[in-house]
Amino acid sequence: MRARPVAPAALLLPLTLLLAACGGSSGAAGAGGGAGSGTDGKGSLTLNVGDQKGGYEALLRAAGELDDLPYKIKWSTFTSGPPLLEAVNAGAVDVGGVGNTPPVFAAAAKSKIKVIAGTHSSSAGETVLVKKGSPLKRPAQLKGKSIAVAQGSSAHYQLIATLKKAGLTPKDVTLNYLQPADALAAFTRGKVDAWAVWDPYTSQALDQADARVLTTGQGVVNGLGFQVAAPAALDDKKKSAALKDYTDRVRRAQNWVFKHPDVWSKAWAKETGLPDKVALDAVKRTRGTAVAVAVDKGAIASEQQIVDSFAALKLIPRSFDFGEFVDPRFNGDLPPSSTAPRTYGKAQ
Repeated sequence: MRARPVAPAALLLPLTLLLAACGGSSGAAGAGGGAGSGTDGKGSLTLNVGDQKGGYEALLRAAGELDDLPYKIKWSTFTSGPPLLEAVNAGAVDVGGVGNTPPVFAAAAKSKIKVIAGTHSSSAGETVLVKKGSPLKRPAQLKGKSIAVAQGSSAHYQLIATLKKAGLTPKDVTLNYLQPADALAAFTRGKVDAWAVWDPYTSQALDQADARVLTTGQGVVNGLGFQVAAPAALDDKKKSAALKDYTDRVRRAQNWVFKHPDVWSKAWAKETGLPDKVALDAVKRTRGTAVAVAVDKGAIASEQQIVDSFAALKLIPRSFDFGEFVDPRFNGDLPPSSTAPRTYGKAQ
């Protein structure tokens, strides 16, 4: 039985709340953030952690990884990856989790950042969506069409890569640079032909906005996400030890999520306002599939492709060596970045 259609206005609130919740993939989303949301742990050392709504604080708490902290974590909440990385650059935040694209923009701006840990997730939630009744059946048919996408986001890169694979360039389509809430409204009202977006928006649109998947990022984008730290924190012996412990806790929490998708999806839904079904779909499609991986030569090479693509299109001011913004000290015995994500079987 198909879900009853929901009016666009009814979707805007949870989508606005979630603008940050998908920070693993979020790009430019406007300035803002940094609001304090509490402190965990005990001890004389404080690690300042940047987060996004429904992000790592919620994840670590649900997994029980904040119960025995030997140091303090002071949480600051940001709207998306770019302002979080601005805070890292300014030294206001020691570390924060973002997707594969915000570090490219931050590094292009010569920000003081270092990528210290990585995850590899399924790219099934990175999609180009069309209406169920759309005549579009394959990416090559996007030529001459209008597409909503958040500028500078991972969806932006996914769209560029998808077009290239189909023999097209951004000049062959009309790009409407819209953040998810505005993109949803445009998509629902038929103002655009397609929408390039990421989970959990993908899951929500499929459930409530009469959408279907034209194509996914599988085999097109790298599915990587990163923990990004301030060089000054890495240079501090005690903070560096805390950063190692923090990334270990994140890894264990991600392992917990894969084993407990129902528990996490309910906690995530409560935190973000997502419907329970949508949250569970997004967890099983992408967010529960993350596996901790080394930030190795393969990851650097994959990110370099994003750098070169955006530089060629003049979407960043310069090209650069992404490897200069990586610190591999915490790689340890983590598997290579090419390690396959986890899977729950067929996407929900």
